[in-house]
Amino acid sequence: MLKTFATLGLAAAILGGTMAAPVTASAADEQKTVKIGWAAWSDAEFVTKLAAKLIKDKLGQKVELVQTDVAPLYQGVSRGDIDAMMMAWLPATHADYYKRVKNRVETLGTVYDGAKLGWVVPKYIPESEISSIEDLKKPEVQEKLAGTVAGIDPGAGLTRLSEKALKDYDLSKYKLQVSSEAGMLTTVDRDIRTNKWFVATAWSPHWMFGKYELRYIADPKSSLGEAEHVDVLAHKGFKAENPKAAAFLSRMKLPLPDLEAAMFDAQKTSYDAAVDKYIADHPDQIKAWLADGAEKG
Repeated sequence: MLKTFATLGLAAAILGGTMAAPVTASAADEQKTVKIGWAAWSDAEFVTKLAAKLIKDKLGQKVELVQTDVAPLYQGVSRGDIDAMMMAWLPATHADYYKRVKNRVETLGTVYDGAKLGWVVPKYIPESEISSIEDLKKPEVQEKLAGTVAGIDPGAGLTRLSEKALKDYDLSKYKLQVSSEAGMLTTVDRDIRTNKWFVATAWSPHWMFGKYELRYIADPKSSLGEAEHVDVLAHKGFKAENPKAAAFLSRMKLPLPDLEAAMFDAQKTSYDAAVDKYIADHPDQIKAWLADGAEKG
């Protein structure tokens, strides 16, 4: 009897034209929303919005961008609340965050190599006066710098390492001015306009090196770390659940000069405009990122 009803039901569906087509793996992928998290750093904003644009336009999938601070970003990816992040600075800057979640995340690829953290001064300060963090101990230098290092967010890895540098170099008379990227840049812009001396926390890639004449000062104790790579992290299972987006993110890699130029474009126009320009200017690179033939249209 069960077999008869099943047969009759199938026939009715076919005759009535209501039989649903099977959902293919590709179609299932396209129905999923990819959640990409990022913290408010200019390099992270550009690469994240570039990835989102390509996933939407070329892979035909919805994308939700989730902006938060660095610590909850790592936690969100590890719990699966966020699918992926494109700003894991390793091995040093985000070492503490990564250590807590490393068994619950996987690395999809490296977005760019040669990333760097450090302290910068304007080029109009003679190198004979400041060439190294050690030089900040000079009484006349400390006075001109007002005993202040312009910093960024309290939760940033650069802030933690900068506090370590103050101890390593015995700069007890200096204060790290914890603020934000925007706050640090306001200090840089204001002081450069008046040729005032300053030292600020910084990192590469960053658009400020295209706008201002800055130089890193030496860090002989390597308190701020060595050259780093910036990776794409995803929660365990993301590759199996969303193979097209995962494969794309694993191939997405930008040369550092290209990235810094694009970030500077974003400051002059907007991030959306800079993303569109980058895609138009780098067709071969984009094609390589979409190399599995999954591009729609």
